[in-house]
Amino acid sequence: MAANDYKIIFTGPVGAGKTTAIASISDIAPIKTDTRASDMTQHKKQQTTVAMDYGVLKLDEGEQIHLYGTPGQERFDFMWEILTTGGIGLVLLIDNTQDNPMNDLKFFLNAFKDFIAQTNVVIGVTRMDLAKKPTIEDYRIELKKMSLNPPLFEVDARQKSDISLLVQALLFTLDPSIKEN
Repeated sequence: MAANDYKIIFTGPVGAGKTTAIASISDIAPIKTDTRASDMTQHKKQQTTVAMDYGVLKLDEGEQIHLYGTPGQERFDFMWEILTTGGIGLVLLIDNTQDNPMNDLKFFLNAFKDFIAQTNVVIGVTRMDLAKKPTIEDYRIELKKMSLNPPLFEVDARQKSDISLLVQALLFTLDPSIKEN
């Protein structure tokens, strides 16, 4: 990556919207490593990411943010460390329709705790239109129990404006002097 390039990681459980989020914000056609789901994932969706998703967000003055999406399945967790190397922050997406999205929240925050400690995290809760509970306030309470207070938003991974908000919030946590365009 060039000196004026940055790297943001998107993570979360299978079906949370990582691939969709990157596609909605990328200025290039995203690169995907999807394959037919062959385990319990196939009950959620037909295709799943097995290595990574990749996109690019082009900023003013030639800067770029490289967007990397991790596989959501724990069996591909070896990719998580590879993908976070050199990253400036983490976007965690949580699917509100899962049986226990709070467990997913805790699991991924714990799995990426070292990376988060060195950078920062923002959290987007997807599919709240399909499942009203838990609420955003329930997530805030859970995060407070974990002594965390990251930016937290209800998002639609298909909406560029929602994903842009997550990226902007992450960048602001890293450098509060950043001004909104």
